[in-house]
Amino acid sequence: MTRFSHAEFPRARPRRLRSDAGVRRLVAESRLSADDLVWPLFIHADSGETAIEAMPGVRRLGATALLTAAERALELGIPAIALFPAIDPALKTADGREAWNEQGLVQHSIATIKQRFPELVIIADVALDPFTSHGQDGMIDDQARVLNDETIAVLIRQALSLAQAGADFVAPSDMMDGRVGAIRDALESAGHHDTRILAYAAKYASGFYGPFRAAVGSAQQLGNADKRTYQMDPANSDEALREVALDIAEGADAVMVKPGMPYLDIVSRVSQAFSVPTFVYQVSGEYTMLRTAVDNGLLDSSVIAESLLAFRRAGAAAILTYFAADVAAQL
Repeated sequence: MTRFSHAEFPRARPRRLRSDAGVRRLVAESRLSADDLVWPLFIHADSGETAIEAMPGVRRLGATALLTAAERALELGIPAIALFPAIDPALKTADGREAWNEQGLVQHSIATIKQRFPELVIIADVALDPFTSHGQDGMIDDQARVLNDETIAVLIRQALSLAQAGADFVAPSDMMDGRVGAIRDALESAGHHDTRILAYAAKYASGFYGPFRAAVGSAQQLGNADKRTYQMDPANSDEALREVALDIAEGADAVMVKPGMPYLDIVSRVSQAFSVPTFVYQVSGEYTMLRTAVDNGLLDSSVIAESLLAFRRAGAAAILTYFAADVAAQL
């Protein structure tokens, strides 16, 4: 055996801090807890639950199941849920008017949850795609072009109805220019001074949204059309900082990067550049890939928590993930 003098051994041994679990926990730079999680829930007006084929293990929830999920979130220490509706196709119109129906599915669900579990934070999506007959996030003209200013006018109505129902955050995810400032002005004028705005500030025109569109029933309406005229180009990074800066200046209390894992660089840049909470959405395509790989034995289930820890390492303050309940139970 070759002998080495003490001078030949390395003085710096990073492995010393990895040698046992207690020390690894003690020096960990990033941590994941239930406090960091938001649980997105799909809801519908039916009394029961229905499976979402494109998202194994995720279901659309009726009223009773939704309350059960809300209670479970609190039991697991998850502070917030986000609601996404799948409505009757007969209620879908070109202007998406069901979006601001004060007795609509989302508004009624928010009020019901708040009456039963007032401490649970509710994030309500502000966008028209679940409600429009064409599947776009906004109003369109006779050439199917999405109209910015006309869309903002109806997004204001939707946001006000959600705030009135009791939403803690309204979350405009439509990517229309100027909508955050317009919604903030409308909320203030209506006396909703404490309603927060979570702006989907850097939302990319991503192929990872496919299962979500199937879940809310907008995929069929959208057809072969796309959203590239208003959602961000996946090639761009600096543009995200400009978008975030605009939304903060207009009154956003927190900002969102979406999707998640393919855009960790954006999460990192946004969280370092701005002094507002940065949320990230581990979207449906990311969920389905991981869920399918784990269920088929191709990956160990530890990759789920690892993926969420990566968001925290990048600087995310909160993570929207369909794994929220499973991960919180493990934690």
